[in-house]
Amino acid sequence: MTFKKATLAASLAISVAAVGLAGCEHFEDKPSHSAGWSLIDPSQRHPILVSQQPNTVSLAVSRGAGGLTPSQRAQVYNFLTKYRAQDGGNSKIVISVPAGSANEVAAMHAVADMRPLLAEQGVSDSSISVEPYAGEGQAQPPVKLSYLKYIAEGPECGRWPENLAGSKRNLNYANFGCTQQHNLAAQIANPADLVGPRTMTPAPADRRDVTYEKYMKGESSGTARSGDERATKGQ
Repeated sequence: MTFKKATLAASLAISVAAVGLAGCEHFEDKPSHSAGWSLIDPSQRHPILVSQQPNTVSLAVSRGAGGLTPSQRAQVYNFLTKYRAQDGGNSKIVISVPAGSANEVAAMHAVADMRPLLAEQGVSDSSISVEPYAGEGQAQPPVKLSYLKYIAEGPECGRWPENLAGSKRNLNYANFGCTQQHNLAAQIANPADLVGPRTMTPAPADRRDVTYEKYMKGESSGTARSGDERATKGQ
């Protein structure tokens, strides 16, 4: 009995050791793959990079000029239109004015003409910064308008690191969703929307005042309808 027990114990020890070695060989030679550790979301695997770059327009102001010319007013208007479309109120407009130059006074007259155009486009004074820059040594240094606009850069597509015919993993391939991300970056109107939501615009008070006035008078605040707009029950 003692010899049989010893033989059985030795056999069990050898079996356990063999199973352990087989397990080590399995994990070392054949690594497993887990979908939880892979970037399967196209927005994470192929991110859109958003950065800020300056957008500048230069206006040549001649010495003795009393303000902006009609063509320069059109330039400022187009610049402000792009500012509202591309920026969404996330950046200040910087007006750089030459100081110490021969056209310094004319440049200040040009800035004075810009103020009504800025107010007309809804740009508040808090969103405007007037900064002087050294203009000595230049005959007619320009007045510069600039702001930081958001730029969206799409990912580079076309990566095929493995043969899909030989892949045994049930995961998205490396190039999956890349073209969609690239097209989204090229088509988005305001890349600042990828950074965060826009701020809310002020609520229109005209209709609110009319409704409140009717409420105080005890009148109906609903919109009056004509007889043609009312539904009638058929006979």
